[in-house]
Amino acid sequence: MDVVSDVIAAVRMGQAASDRVRVNGSWCARFAPYDGAGFHVVLEGGCWLLPDGGAPVALAAGDAVLLPHGTGHVIADSPADAETVARAVPFERWIKPPGRADAAGRGGEPGVEMLCGKYRLDHSRVHPLMAELPTLVHLPNRVGDHAELRAAIDLLGGELGADRPGAGIAVPSLVDLLLVYMIRAWVARNSGGAWSAVLGDPVTAAALRALHADPAAAWSNDRLATAAGVSRPTLARRFTSLVGRPPMAYLTWWRLTLAAARLRDTEDSLAAIARRVGYGTPYALSHAFSREFGTTPGRYRASRAEGQGAAR
Repeated sequence: MDVVSDVIAAVRMGQAASDRVRVNGSWCARFAPYDGAGFHVVLEGGCWLLPDGGAPVALAAGDAVLLPHGTGHVIADSPADAETVARAVPFERWIKPPGRADAAGRGGEPGVEMLCGKYRLDHSRVHPLMAELPTLVHLPNRVGDHAELRAAIDLLGGELGADRPGAGIAVPSLVDLLLVYMIRAWVARNSGGAWSAVLGDPVTAAALRALHADPAAAWSNDRLATAAGVSRPTLARRFTSLVGRPPMAYLTWWRLTLAAARLRDTEDSLAAIARRVGYGTPYALSHAFSREFGTTPGRYRASRAEGQGAAR
């Protein structure tokens, strides 16, 4: 897997939740802060997004917006003011049951149609790439920009607008693609960001690809430098400068992140997880995991199971 895919897979939990809404007239809905990432895609019309503590953002047809840290916000037909925020209705009470959405344009008023949803993320082990994302990522619909994202939005709009065979698989898959494409678009656009520089540096990017492709391998600085095609000092200097930690320290951190994800998402034994992430024995993994997380793998797994059960 590539680095961005790995980063997303390590923090994703369960299936994304999404609702297609269609409204007109005067309206305003409130989204409470969320332990995950929220998103909106405007399929038709336009509206405003009012993030907590931030300036209002105008959204037009084809626009996509990601709130990667689950920031609370309001979406409304007009820009922010005290009255708008005060009259916001919680989204869960505002949306109508499936099949009962208002028809856009009723009474001659223009309608707004959008996809609103959220991804569950495990913020206990956020990768630096995800942590670097801003409070709000707005990706306007501009000709020639982010072709893959535009194509996914068009496909999603088509699936949502028709009762087609296989939609039960197609829609969740396209919603998952949105997260990948939104993060990819942000990385490509944010050339001044730390992780844009990391992924744009051929030496560091090659080393990261090697580590992520086979984290259980018996890596050493010399072996990784050979994989990246440079000397050991060159790799150490460039990797540490861009990533913020030496290559082997990053590998340890990533192995434990993968172990945490498998404890959370699978019923694999500790021995199987240890082999998968590069530890020789369950004891070695347990010792490293406890030192990093401040709890044993067994207690971590139990706490995550309880948390996911409560979130359902």
